[in-house]
Amino acid sequence: MKKVDFGDRHVGRNILSSVIPLMVAQLLIILYNIVDRFYIGRIPQTGTLALGAVGLCFPIIVMITGVTNLFGIGGSPLFSMALGRRDEEEAREIITTAFRLECLSAFLIMVFGEIALVPLLHLFGASGEAMQYAIPYLRIYLLGTLCVMVSGGLNPYMTAMGYPQAGMMAILIGAVVNLILDPLFIFTFGLGVSGAAWATVIAQTLSLLYVLRFFASPLSSFRLKLRGEPGKPLFPHAFDIMALGVVPFIMKFTNGLVNLTANQTLLQWGSPIYISAMTIIASLQQLLETPVQSIAQGSVALVSFNYGARDAKKVWGGIKIMTFSAMTVALVDWLLLTHFPYFFVGFFTEDPALSEVGARAIRLYFFAFVFQAFQSCGQNVFRALNKRRQAIFFSLFRKVVIVIPLTLLLPAFHGLGTDGVFMAEPVSNVIGGLFCYSTMFWTIRRELAGWKTKDPEPVR
Repeated sequence: MKKVDFGDRHVGRNILSSVIPLMVAQLLIILYNIVDRFYIGRIPQTGTLALGAVGLCFPIIVMITGVTNLFGIGGSPLFSMALGRRDEEEAREIITTAFRLECLSAFLIMVFGEIALVPLLHLFGASGEAMQYAIPYLRIYLLGTLCVMVSGGLNPYMTAMGYPQAGMMAILIGAVVNLILDPLFIFTFGLGVSGAAWATVIAQTLSLLYVLRFFASPLSSFRLKLRGEPGKPLFPHAFDIMALGVVPFIMKFTNGLVNLTANQTLLQWGSPIYISAMTIIASLQQLLETPVQSIAQGSVALVSFNYGARDAKKVWGGIKIMTFSAMTVALVDWLLLTHFPYFFVGFFTEDPALSEVGARAIRLYFFAFVFQAFQSCGQNVFRALNKRRQAIFFSLFRKVVIVIPLTLLLPAFHGLGTDGVFMAEPVSNVIGGLFCYSTMFWTIRRELAGWKTKDPEPVR
């Protein structure tokens, strides 16, 4: 397996080498939920109701991912900077701390989730009828929390070490297994929604085994240890990891909060069919945001590494390539969504009524999707350079300051009703995306202006 050298002059090639495996891995992660919903929506007689019930579990799943990112995506830029400074001891402490925190958090989430399962689902709007599908799905899903958090949390470190292909393989194994087991458990064995959850747990377990095998192999110079060493702190650099990791955590947490607010508002102004439509939109958003996010996140290791090495040209080269690529992909996503909404809805349902509601909702919700690229690039550059305050502010600004208030207010504006819920997202993309990226550009420009460029050759 070839290692990527983030310090050489081929900035574009190195970003591509990181982005493609990361993008594939992220798309495969989305497949876990997409495939589940694809088959659940086709369960005879109860598919539409079951799909909506599983959608009510989505905020909890998003929050689990948020905690995973708190230590994984949060610590990996610090890990890359340490590698850029050739400080292997600090890098070892960072990855070991992240591993221990992922394990501890997974255990606490499993215990809390089991205790608070029913009250949480009631809070998210689950009715008595939906509960019969949501409770077994979520209860089984929580059993795999350790597997999903440790494998997902260590994945960014594999990329930062120069082995993004290994991270991709870990996810690929789980995705293929999930794809095979889903129809077998749901239809052949007659387990329904519970079968989808069991397939996911088994797939996540196999992904974890691959990750642990990688860190025990000669490719990795970092060994994972749960036990601490005498005279040394158990969680060194924990504050720094969490201070930077709060950015992706807030992003996931606020996504769950937005989803919860949207569901409650849709029930107030519409009917349960709009919840099913929002479930479809959430799945499509995950799928189509992934290439944009992967480009931004895949560039972080290179930008962080060269920031640690104080090479301004490569930092700027990474930012420029990241922005152009993310904008191009977002534009293609927007064109596909607005011109072929029925095609995308058809992946999740054959119900004509849900297809009509879903197609209209897609056109409204993704109207300004192209501006999402500015938000993703701006936030990830702030995170890559350890600009915690700016990264935290813009994580909160778009979702909490703009989306949630608009979700609550727009339905009453000129009789928009449920349309107002779906229109909150594009408004926030335009305002939040432009504000975030322009602030990032001028902040970084001032800081890097005085740096000397180490590499006289043109960035490629």
